[in-house]
Amino acid sequence: MIGRLHGRILSKHPPQLLLDVGGVGYEVEAPMSTFYDLPAVGETVALVTHLVVREDAWSLYGFGREQERALFRRLLKVTGVGAKMALAILSSMDAARFAQSIEHEDLDALIRVPGIGRKTAQRLVMELRDSLDVIPGSVPHLPETRAGGADPREQALADAVSALVALGYRPVDATRMARAADDGTGGAEDIIRSALRAASAR
Repeated sequence: MIGRLHGRILSKHPPQLLLDVGGVGYEVEAPMSTFYDLPAVGETVALVTHLVVREDAWSLYGFGREQERALFRRLLKVTGVGAKMALAILSSMDAARFAQSIEHEDLDALIRVPGIGRKTAQRLVMELRDSLDVIPGSVPHLPETRAGGADPREQALADAVSALVALGYRPVDATRMARAADDGTGGAEDIIRSALRAASAR
């Protein structure tokens, strides 16, 4: 089992990065929460990892914090949740927000994560609501910022990401675009408009 890598970043193309560890290049997939904190290409970084072995492929997933890896592993135990969906969840909300969504059975917040439909959201709540204390990084009984328990800023970002995915962007690209376009003041429509303007200018 490969549990940790420390090496130089050769390339970054979300959700993948190439890491040079002692002359060996490791292809690693990581959530956007990890990508936001990565140093520039050419610099060194340490990641905790999780190796998924299937008949047709070995896939290595990297995380900047142990908390992220622990939640990723917990999500993989939920029926119907695979590595890609677990990465989408980690890219869309932190562990505390995810725990709050489960605690309050906030299906709407979960459905905003790209790739999660109502049935999957219901399954997440059903299988995790009695084990909130073991969700890494969760904070029981978080105060709600408004009815439904969703933070207005995070909800605007989630709505923008969902709209960009509907327009054909990959979930990881949509998340990156939305966060890059968010100036902290506008709503979802403003984020989407800025993201599309930036994309068309490239």
